[in-house]
Amino acid sequence: MRTIRYILQKEFTQIFRDKSMLPIIFIVPIVQLLVLSYTATFEIKNIRLVVVDHDHSTESRELINKFSGSKFFVYEGERPSDEAAQEELKKGDVDQIIVFEPHFEERLSQEKKASIHIITDAINGSAASLMNAYAVSIINGFNQNILIQKYPLHYKGMPIQTRSLFWYNPELNYFTYMVPGILVLLITLIAMFLSSMNIVKEKELGTIEQLNVTPITKMEFIIGKLVPFWIIAMVDLTIGLLIAHFWFGITIVGSPLLLLFVAATYLILILGFGLFISTLANTMQQAMFISWFALVIFILMSGLFTPLESMPIWAQKIDLLNPVAYFIKINRMIMLKGASFSDFRLEYFILVGYAGAMLIFSTLKYSKTR
Repeated sequence: MRTIRYILQKEFTQIFRDKSMLPIIFIVPIVQLLVLSYTATFEIKNIRLVVVDHDHSTESRELINKFSGSKFFVYEGERPSDEAAQEELKKGDVDQIIVFEPHFEERLSQEKKASIHIITDAINGSAASLMNAYAVSIINGFNQNILIQKYPLHYKGMPIQTRSLFWYNPELNYFTYMVPGILVLLITLIAMFLSSMNIVKEKELGTIEQLNVTPITKMEFIIGKLVPFWIIAMVDLTIGLLIAHFWFGITIVGSPLLLLFVAATYLILILGFGLFISTLANTMQQAMFISWFALVIFILMSGLFTPLESMPIWAQKIDLLNPVAYFIKINRMIMLKGASFSDFRLEYFILVGYAGAMLIFSTLKYSKTR
């Protein structure tokens, strides 16, 4: 323990001596949490909408008012022709076009079907499907009002009454869903990059040779390299949880101590993975490239932005090796559902096995003879 204590003292001295690293370690994650939480949203707002009204009737004007009054749409006004509106859509100046055909009100008054065309910029397919759903929802509501007005005897009350209950996120606030996942992302980035560059930095500075000739064992060396960044990442996580509570109003429903306990295990895994990369690389550029390559795959397949169930079966099977996916799931379960250990014990023990394997690989790969 005395040897490890001296190694820890050396590591902390190196960390706090580098003044440029302190903002990266403590300030950048806070800024990223605030920025990403507001920008990484599944909601589609400010849809730029134009209308081509070939009818100019009371009914078409009433439906246009429903669009302009929606919080999801920004009504950009009417255009004189289909071609003019489509040209703006082609240039990217608008996102959606609503076209009313001639005799729209007349056909409604004659109890005939009237047509409305919805033209959507679908370069972003998922966004286009949401925009189309918003528009169809408004039109369906307008349809229902017409039926109630024409057939009041049949619509004294809707035949099916629905009551929706939204558990764990009753206000449907996307912050509640995204912030726990972004917290995992940030501590993963910090832990992975710092640990992956650690041994490589010693190689580039030439101090690794001095450490290799000392009687320090490989296990003591790995522990001494891992613990400082483990402490820093845990501090960053604690700060992030406080921001989530006081800034975003997200209360941890489950046990904060249980969350920190699982996070401690997860960070050992990530730090071990980073140290393993550091033993493989000979330069900091190589370490950064390998770390970024692994992190991009882990993050994109973690379920943070895309539901795991939406991925192909082969991708879901590969994702069984993704530690980030496990911890995002556990983090959301504890923070939002109040889950106990028994609810995610399988995922936790997978993380434990993963962490043990990474530490063993890092220790075996590190050689004092080089």
